[in-house]
Amino acid sequence: MKRKLWIIGAFLIMVPTVIGCTAQQSSTSSITTSAATTTKNLPTISVPAAVSGIEMTLESIYTKVNPSVVLIQVVLPGSILNPGGGALGSGFVWDSKGDIITNNHVVDGASSMTVTFYDGTTVDASLVGADADSDLAVIKVNPSGLQLQPVTMGDSSAVQVGQLAVAIVNPFGLENTMTVGFVSAIGRLLPANENATGPTYNIPDIIQIDTPINPGNSGGVLLDDAGAVIGVTQSIATSSGSSAGVGFAIPSQIVKQVVPDLISKGHYDHPYLGLTVTSLDPNMAKAMNLPSGQRGALVEAVTSGGPADKAGIQASKTNFTDNGQQVTIGGDVIIAYNGQTVKSSDDLVTMLANSGSVGQKVTLTVLRNGKQIQVQVTLGLRPSS
Repeated sequence: MKRKLWIIGAFLIMVPTVIGCTAQQSSTSSITTSAATTTKNLPTISVPAAVSGIEMTLESIYTKVNPSVVLIQVVLPGSILNPGGGALGSGFVWDSKGDIITNNHVVDGASSMTVTFYDGTTVDASLVGADADSDLAVIKVNPSGLQLQPVTMGDSSAVQVGQLAVAIVNPFGLENTMTVGFVSAIGRLLPANENATGPTYNIPDIIQIDTPINPGNSGGVLLDDAGAVIGVTQSIATSSGSSAGVGFAIPSQIVKQVVPDLISKGHYDHPYLGLTVTSLDPNMAKAMNLPSGQRGALVEAVTSGGPADKAGIQASKTNFTDNGQQVTIGGDVIIAYNGQTVKSSDDLVTMLANSGSVGQKVTLTVLRNGKQIQVQVTLGLRPSS
């Protein structure tokens, strides 16, 4: 059984256990706000009318997007020690040519796969391209005879905490299920490939949601209130293997950046600096004779022969105990990337991923021994995970 975990979480399943739940329903039919607790001139709102509006919105989203969501079934190769088996995930139609988007961990290592559409039609699919570092993959079906309905891609950079977050996915293999919640946080970083044997990287700008996400939901759509895709459901934080109210989605801006290259080239070239950074905190700053409020990305290590090394970026070499943790300090502190302020290591990772490209020359503003200098670096190609 294939699993994609973050903290502890599984998105691909074998055989589900279905548990029914019931709850008491209130008999209250209408509630209005009390004048004593209502701001002056604030209109009275009828709860049934508000609920009806939400229901109409959700029904419209489901009608529009449901035909685009698919169930992906994969067959995994077996061995003497591991007999193999099958696994399930979700995906969605990208274009009318038969390209379908899902998570890389859904189809990674599959010997064969099928796609089932909302109307029950099941067809074979093949891998077009995959990128472990963004956990995205493109598979393809023969479009002949299929009425493919591509999704509408939204703008994840405009997502705000508190906005509606709707998912259409296949939890436990229960096809075309809608779940509803809200955006809980934005700008998270998550490990791209926890099973990597080489270098590991983070996916930036992850959207955190309380929308229920369960096993089988990897590769599904996260939607805004207009039914546009703002993310691809990817993982959960849980101790039980099922939804605990903390789910994560790869932002649509990364999808729009990576997928076209996966379709045209079969891979995506990530830009690379070749350094390890950590966020500068007040204790580190004080030990380096910097103002305690100084922010930035402290360079802990530089990869030999990498872009940063060739540009002369200096790594930390002095051991330091920071809140009980052993760290190294004294290296360059990156405070700007192409003129954009860098306040943390997360900022640098996000800026590099969102605006960097292989072969591009970028300017890093760094503090070196307390003095501000600028260093030009030519971005390289990230080594494979």
